[in-house]
Amino acid sequence: MAVLTEAPATTSTGSRLVVLIPAHDEADGITETVTALSRQTRPPDEILVVSDNSTDDTVDLAERAGAYVAETVGNTHKKAGALNQVLSVVLPRLQDDDLVLVQDADSVLDPEFIESALARLAADHRLGAVGGVFRGQDGGGFVGHLQRNEYARYARDVRRLKGKCLVVTGTAAVFRVSTLRHVQSARLSGEIPAGDGHGGVYDTTVLTEDNEISFALMHLGYTILSPKGCTLTTEVMPTWRDLWNQRLRWKRGAIENCVQYGFTRVTAPYWGRQIVTMLGVLVTAAYLATLVWSVVAYGALNIQPFWLALTGVFALERVITLRDRGPFRQILAGTLYELPFDIFLQVCHGKAYLDSALNRERRW
Repeated sequence: MAVLTEAPATTSTGSRLVVLIPAHDEADGITETVTALSRQTRPPDEILVVSDNSTDDTVDLAERAGAYVAETVGNTHKKAGALNQVLSVVLPRLQDDDLVLVQDADSVLDPEFIESALARLAADHRLGAVGGVFRGQDGGGFVGHLQRNEYARYARDVRRLKGKCLVVTGTAAVFRVSTLRHVQSARLSGEIPAGDGHGGVYDTTVLTEDNEISFALMHLGYTILSPKGCTLTTEVMPTWRDLWNQRLRWKRGAIENCVQYGFTRVTAPYWGRQIVTMLGVLVTAAYLATLVWSVVAYGALNIQPFWLALTGVFALERVITLRDRGPFRQILAGTLYELPFDIFLQVCHGKAYLDSALNRERRW
């Protein structure tokens, strides 16, 4: 069970909003993360940083910024385990109509995030969670730039779908307390996968707890949403190795969540996306193979009309979908300089499929 360094007050009129920020050695950014919450148009009633085995100044800096701190005890289950520990303390002192915002320590919310999320939840009782639409923070050099382009395209897709999303992102998400209690009881009853069998809100056995809890909510009849008013910035991976590890975990986690829940009405679209992604990996492999064969057989690139047309369509898509990043970056995208990044992701996806199929050791 998590240990609070100081117990926050519980008296309040109306619904309370408690923010939980799991953090492991987040001294570099925790001050900005907590400070941004105080600038919200609807400030939270309580900010609780959940320090998980931190060895730096995370605790001191969080308290100086105005947050309470809870420190995990014996947690070996990363973010999901840290959240389960603190939720076991926090949920019993909250009412069903209170709210919990779970936010990554490397994310900074825009000022209207909470107000927008609460308005959406108030308008729809079947809405299980409201997530964020994120931009990439500055830094990371060229690999950071590529991730910012990628996140801009994701934000465009979510906006075009009027907030409909596949996953309520782990960067920041708001839940009703009653919803979290429903998830917890459904795990205990076997209505949804129970994870480690201890009845925690989060499944500690998975690689992607945000993807899994999205599945859990939808199987319980809730919807999820990432509305345009809920925006934030989040950290980008600073190196190719870090990005590889992150995306391998994301992809393998998504695959294994599909296997975990099986083929259902909820998971059918996700299985479809996995099939499309797998086909994309195969098409990319075939495309690269034809280029290699052309060089080996003819001593020069000899691109067939089919592949040339496919390349043109791809280039046009790269330009159109980067509108949020401005005309210069749109034009630049037309040169296909991002192609190595897309191949990198395809290789990562291919390895995730292979690792899952062979049941290789999972790495965080």
